[in-house]
Amino acid sequence: MSADLRPKLLVVEDDPGLQAQLKWAWSDYDVTIVGDRASAIAALRADEPAVVTLDLGLPPDPDGVSEGMAVLDAIMELKPDTKVVVASGHGARESALHAIARGAYDFYAKPVDIEALGLIVGRALRLHAIEAENRALAARVGKENRVLGSMITAAPEMVRVARTIERVANTRVSVMLLGASGTGKELLARGLHEASDRAGGAFVAINCAAIPENLLESELFGHEKGAFTGAVKTTEGKIEQAAGGTLFLDEVGDIPLHLQVKLLRFLQERVIERVGSRASIPVDTRIVCATHQNLEAMIAEGRFREDLFYRLAEIVVRIPSLAERPGDAPLLAKAFLARFAAEMNPAVKGFAPDALAAIDAWPWPGNVRELENRVKRATIMAEGKLVTAADLDLGGATGEGEAALNLKSAREQTDRKLIRHALARSEGNISSTAKMLGISRPTLYDLIRQYDLSA
Repeated sequence: MSADLRPKLLVVEDDPGLQAQLKWAWSDYDVTIVGDRASAIAALRADEPAVVTLDLGLPPDPDGVSEGMAVLDAIMELKPDTKVVVASGHGARESALHAIARGAYDFYAKPVDIEALGLIVGRALRLHAIEAENRALAARVGKENRVLGSMITAAPEMVRVARTIERVANTRVSVMLLGASGTGKELLARGLHEASDRAGGAFVAINCAAIPENLLESELFGHEKGAFTGAVKTTEGKIEQAAGGTLFLDEVGDIPLHLQVKLLRFLQERVIERVGSRASIPVDTRIVCATHQNLEAMIAEGRFREDLFYRLAEIVVRIPSLAERPGDAPLLAKAFLARFAAEMNPAVKGFAPDALAAIDAWPWPGNVRELENRVKRATIMAEGKLVTAADLDLGGATGEGEAALNLKSAREQTDRKLIRHALARSEGNISSTAKMLGISRPTLYDLIRQYDLSA
């Protein structure tokens, strides 16, 4: 095998005789041999080997394990995907197990059986290659399933929402996002802003339900110095702060009637008046709003102005709940896990099969926000490398919904849902998806074409 193509192997061993023996035995590897901690760390930085064999008894502590453990800790910190195989001399199995608890892949006993050690190293190299391939696949799948720059989805229902937002982004129309709490309305509003010709301006968000009614007018329109007790200086409101950009009004249904009139005037004339002033200030701000309330019912009850509704809702985009986006829950869960594990618990590497099954079965009444919070908690609480269903603290799945009366339609709906779930859980891998569904690859390809699904 060409030296350039040989897998890199780092041997950390201070015995000159064993060094020579290993160098001769492993001609199929690009072997670097060192005998102390500083040289090991330097070689790790320079060569980035997939596998390291490490004698725990290194100078200046050849009869102990402190120096070898220090090397192991340094490798795990610098390059945690490295497979480290440690040597346990003189029957020191306890030290080897302690090393595995600190991140080592496996151990071998001295005196060295070259053939047995070769099997361990070969297995470690294969595992390292598989994990690298999985990481590359996950990154590729994550990129392919992003819409509007940062939103992750593989569901056609959500892709249609994103395409609608992209089409209206560069127009001047007002957009209203309708959806349950936690469906990602602010993320979509930010995506609209970033896809528009206003992306260079500010994106300002305000939750109208979170601000007391007596303060909301000042928050939106600003105030002059002395306009009320505590107004010690002139302050711009959110509408002015978003000039040249986009203002996102979340829970717009909570704006009181007297402020609805003032907001309507801004939308009609594009001017505002600060609290305590009669001067009209022209402002070029695009409004995007959202609510989970039924505004049409509020109009009928006289709690929301019909003329304001039609000004705000020139384009209405209805956002599906997470339960209406088959396959998205595990896809989003994996993205959240990758982020939270890096921040809070690097030992966590993924989900156990029972966790993915629980994520699939849960109805997610709190939508993406609930999913994010549960994955965050599970990542912190997980004691092993894989998050389990118990870590997620999900109860039993809810019962089935109303069945379709037409058997063919029901079968197609079930096929679509199961295929999309399996594709998401296997990260788009056709072989794994077919195996999961218990069908052949050609049958799966036929079903994907038949139902116009994306692999």
